[in-house]
Amino acid sequence: MLGRTANGLYWMFRYIERAENIARLIDAGLRLSLTRSEASEEDWDGVLQSSGVRELYDNAHPTLTSADAIDFLLRDRLNPSSVLSCIEAGRNNARMVRTALTRETWESTNECWIELKSVLAKRVKATDLPQVIDTIKRRTALIRGAFHGTMLRNELYNFSRIGTFIERADNTARILDVKYYVLLPAVSQVGSSMDNIQWESILRSVSAHRAYGWVYDAEYRPANIADFLILNGRMPRSLAYCYEKIASNLGYLAREYGESHAAHATAQETLQSLRDRSIKEIMDRGLHEYIEDFISHNNRLGQEISDGYRFY
Repeated sequence: MLGRTANGLYWMFRYIERAENIARLIDAGLRLSLTRSEASEEDWDGVLQSSGVRELYDNAHPTLTSADAIDFLLRDRLNPSSVLSCIEAGRNNARMVRTALTRETWESTNECWIELKSVLAKRVKATDLPQVIDTIKRRTALIRGAFHGTMLRNELYNFSRIGTFIERADNTARILDVKYYVLLPAVSQVGSSMDNIQWESILRSVSAHRAYGWVYDAEYRPANIADFLILNGRMPRSLAYCYEKIASNLGYLAREYGESHAAHATAQETLQSLRDRSIKEIMDRGLHEYIEDFISHNNRLGQEISDGYRFY
């Protein structure tokens, strides 16, 4: 398969996943700001930092306001990681590799772009924001459902899945960072009912609230929640689950092409570290430091995949 086709599929699904992930970050920021007794505009600084677009925002806006931050993350053309920018980039990549996609996958992608282009044509009102976030999550889920239900399980499928899970792992790490590093309450509040409410909000933002209750009987303990989102291999947005899938799909590619690259070793190394570490070790070291290190390694893996399979 041509590197150009692999690149198009990989980035198509990274952008689609990123669009949903940005919506989830907004949802996390919104939920967390609502739990604070003295919410301020600075609450959104953490969301922008975790999205990696704080500097871009500062270039476009003289001051930080929640309305401008949300608009910048949803629909600003100056932000290449805004939801609207990601959906357009995902559709452009899908159009480039149209012949490699099933009809159902292409149509669901195109319909997603049409609807969100209309929904995000103007600034979203605060009262409409939850509905818009749900629309983004629903539309991107339809693309994944059409793809998963109709695509042949070959190298096309593997590159698409790798892109999805690299992006998803990055997002889960960033959502944890929003809570723990930027929006962490005062030390006196750690372990309090307010702290627990904020952790519960994080679970809801990644659609893991009910699943967490099945595993931990709904006891909102920070260590348990971090364990669930980092190390639990059954939770489909956890770092461990994402790397199980990344390593698996890279393994299929290695057998398909009869060769391995640096990316294979990096993925296996990261997966093994997720299997070997306990949440106590991670928390003792510092959750924020661990997340920063993970995001760096995840970005390195993406670059190694691009180099190894000659994306261009």
